[in-house]
This record gives sequence, structure tokens and C-alpha cells, in this order.
Amino acid sequence: MSADTAVDPAAAPPAGATGPQVVKRPDSARSWVFFAVTVALIIGSTTAMLLPLVPEAIGIAAIVLMLCLIFIRLPVALAMIVPALIGMYALRGELLVESALRTLPYSQVAEWTLSVVPMFILMGLLLWKAGLTESLYAAGRKWLGWMPGGLAVGTNVAGAGLASVSGSSVGTAYALARIGIPEMLKAGYDKRLAIGAVIVAGLPGQLIPPSIMLVIYAGIAEVPIGPQLLAGIGPGVLVAVLFTVMIVVFAKRWAPTVAEEAASHPPVTWADRFGSLAKIWPVPILIVVIVWGMFSGTFTATEAGACAAVVSLLITFIWKRGDGPFRAIADASVATISSVGGIFFMLIGVEMLSRMFTLTGISTGFAELVESMDLNRVSFLLLMMVVYIVLGTFMEPLPMMVLTIPILMPTLISLDISLLWYGAFAVLMGELAVVTPPVGILAFIIHQITKEPEVNQGQNIRLNDVFNACWWFMPMAILVTVVLIFFPEISTWLPDLASDGAK
Repeated sequence: MSADTAVDPAAAPPAGATGPQVVKRPDSARSWVFFAVTVALIIGSTTAMLLPLVPEAIGIAAIVLMLCLIFIRLPVALAMIVPALIGMYALRGELLVESALRTLPYSQVAEWTLSVVPMFILMGLLLWKAGLTESLYAAGRKWLGWMPGGLAVGTNVAGAGLASVSGSSVGTAYALARIGIPEMLKAGYDKRLAIGAVIVAGLPGQLIPPSIMLVIYAGIAEVPIGPQLLAGIGPGVLVAVLFTVMIVVFAKRWAPTVAEEAASHPPVTWADRFGSLAKIWPVPILIVVIVWGMFSGTFTATEAGACAAVVSLLITFIWKRGDGPFRAIADASVATISSVGGIFFMLIGVEMLSRMFTLTGISTGFAELVESMDLNRVSFLLLMMVVYIVLGTFMEPLPMMVLTIPILMPTLISLDISLLWYGAFAVLMGELAVVTPPVGILAFIIHQITKEPEVNQGQNIRLNDVFNACWWFMPMAILVTVVLIFFPEISTWLPDLASDGAK
């Protein structure tokens, strides 16, 4: 989902306003000013890169150029490739540019380990086309409805399962918002709890295998995909559990009592609960098979992805029989090709940018700066947490990872920070970016959905209400991050255990 889908946050003028409307936000003028400044920065940074400057200055100009290109919504891959090629030309001449264009596009993506990417994406899209969204939500509600805030807790758990197989927090929130928000509002939930439960529902799913974001990080950091996926399980479960606890606490004030909530819905029997599992069994089975296969050494990550894709294909045939299974499979296949092409194109851009940064010396210079500041592991990671939160106010997860990981690699190694652990940390911080105001894309998407009468149930839900819901849940997300920093074993114990078992 691109920033093009964002909703204009400006409020309409008061209905009873009189007199000439001279106090209006100059949207058109402001847009032109922003555009002019951005163009000036693009021209200035490009010119600076071609001047006889020191390599570090050329690297800084490349970063400015990349950010400007991202801001004007150029595809992230191109926003990396353009400054990388200009920087290579400025530093080493046209022969290096020619060599990079001739060899990197093939060498960077023609790796057997990356074949897991299309497998996991196809699996998620097939399950999505099979229509598991509503079934996951219904099962979560039936099994967890006995808890305070049962609807919100069920939404959170269903979101974790759905995001883990779909690979998209945006897609998960979009689907659950249409189902969960009206249900919670009708049951008497405060709109902040209803919206917040949906917004954070997809966060743990991006850490639980199969996670496309972790696979992309593994490609950027050049670490094994299987152990990287295992490294996300502990943090993902921790996020899901602590957000569930937070929802239960909030439900004491912002939700009806368990008795009141039960009275607003038909009674749920054990037969209903077990019946709901019959409609969602593919999701937990696939997750268990993938995790067990990689943990036990039975599957490599690629083989686990292939197995999951084949099972998802069979599931789609069964779930969609009589309802166009071949069309669903065709749509999922086309979408997979498009997604994989975009991801591989981005990995090519990452490698080009990383090589250009190596030539400029920015990466080693940053490592030396951190060393001169005498930062230890904890203080450095706390600093990076603040940096990621600030970046998240105006950047999305992929640009954040692309900008920071290549520069940070020498520093992470010098501070003896596990690259597998940092993958879980970076993905979690990147996912927080999509909910962090003022540019968190999920906030705008949820606000757009809540404008529909069948979703808002007659309540006036403003963009400010959505932002407030985000801010109420942010402290728990920050707490989880701090816990991971002080207890890295939460992430590393499982891949270490799998590694010891394989010996």
C-alpha cells in the first residue's frame, strides 16, 4: 500500500461559519512549495555528488537524494538505484557503473535461498483468496469471548494469525477493520479500544513465520533465512501476549463487562468453538509445519516454503470448490509474480546502495563514530530505537530498513550484536512505523474505512480519534522493544537451539 492511499487529515470548515472564507489551509500553495523544495534538494544533491568532494560528502548527498526520491513516491528500488549509480560514477567512473549493471541484477537474486520468497507469498495469497479472514476472526471471538474485552482480544489473536500468513499488516488491518470495528462498537466498546485493537493486530504476525519482512531483512543483511525466521518467533509471541494483556486492562474501562458482552451475542457452546477450528485449521497447521520443519532440520526454509505453497494450493481447491478455484489461483499467481518482482528489484537496489556506501566509507565512519562515543550495546540500541521511532513518523518499513541496515552492519558487528536478533528488532520497529502518527499509513487507512456508516455504526470517528488510539498502544510497543534489548535471548534462543540440535 503506497502513501497515495492516505486520507487528507484536514478537517472541514465549521458548518455554521459565516463571512468570507479567508482562513483556509493553502493546500495548493503548500504542495507547490514542498514540490519546489524537493526538486531543489534533488538537483542540489545530484550536483554535489558530481563535484570533486570527499567520499563521505558524496555518500551524505546520496542519502539526501534517496530520501527526496522516496518522498516524491518514486518506487523504493529506483530511489536506491539512482543515487547508487550516480555515486559509483562519481567515485570510480563509468566502468564501475557498467560492471554493476551487468553483474548485480543477476548475482543478487539468482540465489537458491531466495526461492522461499515466491513460495511464502504464493502461500499467503492463496489462503487470502480462500477466504480465511472471516473464519479466523470468528474463531478468535468464540474461543476468547470469555475474557474481558473478548472481541478485542479475539481481533488481536486473529490478526496475528492472519498477518503471519499474509505478510501484510496493512492487508490484515484492512480486513479486520471491516469485520471487527462494527462488531465491537455494537457491543458497546469505546472507539479507541476498537480501533487500537485492529491497528496493532498485525504487528506480531510480521515476526511469526512465515514473515516476508524477515525474509527481506535476511536478504539485505545476508544472513540465513531459516534461522532468521526462527529468531522472530519469541518476539512475535511476546508482542501478541503483552498486547493481549494491555487490551484486557483497557477493557476494564473501555469495554462492556463479560456478562454484558455475552448478553449481546448468542451463547457460544463448545461445539461452536470446535466447529470454528474446522474452518481455520490450515493456518496453525502451516505455521507449525514451517516452524517444526526448520527447527528440526527436516526442511530448509526453501523446502518449507514449497511445502506450504503446495498445501495452500490444495486448501484453495477445497475451500473454493464450486466457487471459481482456478480464478482464485490465477489471481494469486499473478499477484505473486508482481510482488516477487518488486522485492527482487528492491534487493538489487539495496546491494547497489550498499556497495556505494562501502566506497564512500560512510559505514565504517559511522562505526568509528559510535566507537568514539563509547556506546555499549544497550545504549546504542536504545539510541537506535529513538532513531527508528523518529524515522517512522515519515517513512514506511522498507525504506527504513534499506536506509539503515547497510550503514549499520559494521557497527552491529563491532558491538557484537546478533544480526539475527537485529532482524527481529528492525522488523518490529519498521512495523511500528506504519502506525506512528503523523504519517503512519495504517492510521489513514483505518480512518478511511471508519467513514463508512456500516463500520462506524453512527459514531463520528475523526482522524484524531485514530491517532489517539495509536498513541494509547505505543507505550506497550516501546516496552516490548526495551525488553528485547535487555533480554536478547527471547529472540536468539530458538535459532541457537536449532543450531545445536543440527550438530
